[in-house]
Amino acid sequence: MSPTAIWTMYLFEMKRFFRSLVQSLISPVISTSLYFVVFGAAIGRNIQEMDGIPYGAFIVPGLVMLSVMTQAVSNGSFGIYFPKFMGTVYEQLSAPVSFLEIVIAYAGAAASKALLIGVMILATSTFFVDLHIQHPLMAAAFLVLTCISFSLMGFIIGIWAESFEQLQLVPLLIITPLVFLGGSFYSVSMLPGVWHTISLFNPVVYLVSGFRWAFFGTAEVPVGLSLLAIAAFTGLCLLVIWRIFQTGWRIRQ
Repeated sequence: MSPTAIWTMYLFEMKRFFRSLVQSLISPVISTSLYFVVFGAAIGRNIQEMDGIPYGAFIVPGLVMLSVMTQAVSNGSFGIYFPKFMGTVYEQLSAPVSFLEIVIAYAGAAASKALLIGVMILATSTFFVDLHIQHPLMAAAFLVLTCISFSLMGFIIGIWAESFEQLQLVPLLIITPLVFLGGSFYSVSMLPGVWHTISLFNPVVYLVSGFRWAFFGTAEVPVGLSLLAIAAFTGLCLLVIWRIFQTGWRIRQ
């Protein structure tokens, strides 16, 4: 494994991110701030608490997860799709660079971007609510693992996509609805019987619940189960990527 090759590809992706800083970083932070205004201030006047937590603070982990997941998928997919679209990915595949180095560089850059956005949104939230993190190390672990896993998912989408429209298809039609239905703005324990059971099949519930536990010490599902879910999802993404490079699907074919 060549650290120089990984660093070169990683640095190239990060430079592209900072060249469009307003669109890449400032825009998601402003958009999320509007969520704080609408949900935290307007709706929060009628909903004082959720599971014993002030509603404005309750939605912070969900908003951070919403932004991190969508940004990780978006950056991960575009990062590999653009070289594929321009044809430069074939130069990398013909160079003495392993598929693992390519994945680490591109997914690592996408995860770094999503992590930076998540930290910025978390910092911005302190201007709107009084926030205390009970388990900061676990919060950091959930945030980093989510960035990595969804960046890997974005990498898969970028290889699968054959047009720029398809790059937006999965985040728009799958990721965002799952996050909204995953307890980002409410507690899934509020749902009646059958709907509560159905919600437990939503993988985002486990991520949001675990991340919220790191903040407030309360969770809808066991924390260990949340960690197991994100570990399994990361492993599944790595397995799919390994299979893609082994077969050359949508890359060499």
